[in-house]
Amino acid sequence: MTDAVTRVLVADDQTVVREGIVMLLGLLPGIEVVGAAADGEEAVALVERHHPDVVLMDLRMPRVDGVEATRRIRSAHPGTEVVVLTTYADDESLFPALQAGARGYLTKDAGGEEIAKAIADVRSGAAGLSPQVQLRLLERLSEASPKSAPSGPGGPSAAGGPSAPGGAGAPAAPGAARAGELPDGLTVREAEVLALIAEGLSNAEIAQRLFVSQATVKTHINNLFAKTAVRDRAQAVAYAFRHGITGTQQ
Repeated sequence: MTDAVTRVLVADDQTVVREGIVMLLGLLPGIEVVGAAADGEEAVALVERHHPDVVLMDLRMPRVDGVEATRRIRSAHPGTEVVVLTTYADDESLFPALQAGARGYLTKDAGGEEIAKAIADVRSGAAGLSPQVQLRLLERLSEASPKSAPSGPGGPSAAGGPSAPGGAGAPAAPGAARAGELPDGLTVREAEVLALIAEGLSNAEIAQRLFVSQATVKTHINNLFAKTAVRDRAQAVAYAFRHGITGTQQ
């Protein structure tokens, strides 16, 4: 029975919010709250003491903020996942938190079902993103992605050049027609898979889109993760938008 229990730590500097989240989690099956922290420094210390599976992390806290706490926790305890709690989906700390290793994002008005899903998602290796946070994150990454014209030879950027060839329905990674133009030695097919990850597709959906098996998709994902040094799908999305490897051009 204990194997099915997910141990969770809550970090939020607002007492009412923190206690409310702890109370809500206590009502969810399969979740055990092992501690509650009032700031990032205390969160890091409690992770060291209790080794939780997941930390629900506020971003704006005194002493040590949620981004730095996330960075420390993920560095010292890679087995502990972090789900960010934010008041607003457009919080400017969202993107830095992703880079620090957070794998889930929730707004504080999330209900019990949404919190439970985010926790389950990050435990299974997926990204736990609420719809409004996912929209804002993709908008932010899109704004940050290079936007060079698709014509003209030559620069070292991966954002120029013609689209990659692909089957019907397969996304063309902008500026990635030839493998030599892709960053970090990615193949054209790996770039196509990465673009579909950035669209939010599951392995099964990617396999269906590209007319290959799920095992083949998994192999491509493992290869592109190794080449790009990303740890999970959330970081893969950030990488894809940063390098202009997306299925849609704006």
